[in-house]
Parts: sequence; C-alpha cells; structure tokens
Amino acid sequence: MFDGLRYRSVFSPIHKIDPRAKFIYVCVLFIIAILFSQLIPLLVILLLQVPLVILARVKREWFRLLRGSAFFALLIFVMNVVSLYFYSGNQSIGIVVEYALAMSVRFIVLVESFSIFFLTTSPDMLSLSMEQMGVPYEFCFAFTTAIRFVPVLAEEAQTIMDAQRARGLDLEGGNFMRRIRNYIPILIPLIVNAIRRSLELAEAMESRAWGASKKRTNLYVLKMGKKDYIFILISVVMLVSSIYVWLTVKIPSLIQVLQSLT
Repeated sequence: MFDGLRYRSVFSPIHKIDPRAKFIYVCVLFIIAILFSQLIPLLVILLLQVPLVILARVKREWFRLLRGSAFFALLIFVMNVVSLYFYSGNQSIGIVVEYALAMSVRFIVLVESFSIFFLTTSPDMLSLSMEQMGVPYEFCFAFTTAIRFVPVLAEEAQTIMDAQRARGLDLEGGNFMRRIRNYIPILIPLIVNAIRRSLELAEAMESRAWGASKKRTNLYVLKMGKKDYIFILISVVMLVSSIYVWLTVKIPSLIQVLQSLT
C-alpha cells in the first residue's frame, strides 16, 4: 500500500511539473472533494485523475494504493450505513447507501490525489519548493524525513510480521481484543528500531554540522515555467467551476437519474 506514496523516478510530463503547481492542484482537489457530498460529482473527480495517472506512468503503484485503501473505504461505507440507517430518521435505504458510497468515494479521491503528488514529486524537490515558499528549513527537513521513513517503517513492519508468523504467532486468530494483543510483539520491535534509527540519523546530522550555518544555499533553484502556470490555471478553473456548481446547481442523486431514465 505504501508504495503508492513513494516517489517513483519516471520520465513523464507530470514529473516535470513544478512541485508547487502540483501542490496547488492537490489542495484544489481536496477542497472540491470536501465541497461535494453527492456521489455523481465525486465520481467525476475520481475519473478525472485517471489521465494524470496514465501520463505519469504510475498505474501499478496507484492501483496498489487503491487496493490497500479498499478496506478503509469499506469501513467508512459500513459505518455511514449503520449510523444513517439508525439515526437519520425516515430516509430510504437507497439514499443511505448512496450517501455512504459517496463518503467512500470522497476518501478514495483524497487518497489518490495525494498518491499522484507523492509518486511524481521527489522528496528533495518537495523540500526545496517548500523552502523557496518561505517555510523554515527545519520544518522542511522534518516533513521530508517523515515521508522518506513511512515506506521504510512499513517494510520493516511487514518483515517483523513475517518473522513472528514463522515463529508460530497467529495474528488473525481470536476476538477483537485478542487480535490487538497479538500485534504487541510487532509494535515493540518496530518502535525500538524506529528509535534506534532516529538516534543514528541524529548522530549523522551532528557529524555533518547540521544547523551550523544560518544562511543555507542550494545547488538547485526551482523556476516555474509556462507549463507550470498552465497547470495552476487549470486548477484555479476547476476550483472556480466547482464552487459555481456547488452554489447554483442542484445536483441530482444517482437514484433520481436512474429513475428519470426508466
């Protein structure tokens, strides 16, 4: 699952876009996904990301992340169905299911938008762009280090789980509380290794005199080009159009559309 959030070095037009332009695009998608709670516009937003994934040549990693997110999307769907069915009054089961499905699609839209950003943006370029936007270097370094360590911790957790299974630990057996206790032998070595790795990183930073110089210089300087401004313009148009639709258009539900067709 975490492979879908790890940078993949590929020659593609999406990779060449400035990180700041892609970040604006992700923020726009986030706002649009929060604005709408109907299923139809959320499905449109979901499908609009497919051409970007194809252009970026990260289909395998993108599908892997969506497959890993399916459990959480299903959990969101079930929780919404249960809560709305018992506590929303006299709403029909069709409306309840459609709303719950819309919330699951919203979650997938948010996940896939951030997936495209992290798959096509190098952590070094991301840190450099944040620094050029005026973010203090300490925060840039902490943020990019956290991004780098998430896939490493995921792989290490999988290695520890495989090792514990080989020793006879049954992670899936028992009731809910028993399953939580089964993961304690996984968490303890994972936390210990994470602390050990952070200490090694701190020693490496001190040995290289990290923070000794107040004025940092960079080898590269990001400059936005014509394609970056076009990408930002497309993002702004999407945001303005979405706000206009949200304010002025009454979006029908999928059930109403199907009923009008029959």
